[in-house]
Order: sequence, then C-alpha cells, then structure tokens
Amino acid sequence: MDKRGTPYVWGGTSENGYDCSGLMLRAYEAAGIDLPRTARQQYGAFSRKIDWPDLKPGDLVFFSNLGHVGMISKPGHMVHAPRTGDVVKEEKLSAWRRQAFVGAVRPDPQGVRQWAKVLERREEPIPAHLVATF
Repeated sequence: MDKRGTPYVWGGTSENGYDCSGLMLRAYEAAGIDLPRTARQQYGAFSRKIDWPDLKPGDLVFFSNLGHVGMISKPGHMVHAPRTGDVVKEEKLSAWRRQAFVGAVRPDPQGVRQWAKVLERREEPIPAHLVATF
C-alpha cells in the first residue's frame, strides 16, 4: 500500500515505477515469497485457484485473459498498477472487474517451488540422440 502514487511503468519493478505484475512481484518478495515475473506466470505458479466469493486480502486477482493482476487489499478492493499514464492505487472491485475476472490465487512458498521445478524441466536440453521415424 505504501507504493500508492508510484507511476505505472511498463516492465517496471522498482520505486521508479511498476507494472501490474512487477508490483505483485515486489510485494510478495517483501513477504519472503518469490513470484514469477509476468501475470500469466504468476497465475500458473499455483494449482489452487480462488473463486470470486472467497477472495481475501493478499490474494492475487487476474483479469482480461491474464493480462492484468492486482492484489486484494480489503474486502471489495484491490491495489494495482493500472496502465500507462496512471499510478499505483487502490480501487473498488467494480462490476466491470467482475466480468473481466479470470481467477485468483493465494500465493504460498510451496506453490512457487513447484512452479520453479516445472520451469527447470522446460529448460532441460533435449537429448541429442533422439531420432524420428516414420
């Protein structure tokens, strides 16, 4: 919440400016939890998804085909970095947000460790001796 008023900067992850996922990255980092960088990765890092009626402060909420993320700050409100030309702010969850809602997660260290293992497996080199047959 102390980042309110900080300018939105696309790709930003610092006091100079934040984008939506960069703000969440740094907020959870301060709590000792490492998140992936992008909103899509942050959503995918956790297998347990939270439904709209079950949202609690600290939950990450995702909108618009995973193109935007915010954090529930208190019941019915979220803090987020909205868009270019705007600043980090808290806003009420509107009917429009409800329609654009994709899902939510409640980050925990275990979920992030599992996601890191998935990413490691994706980056493993393909064995050189594989041969395709027809």
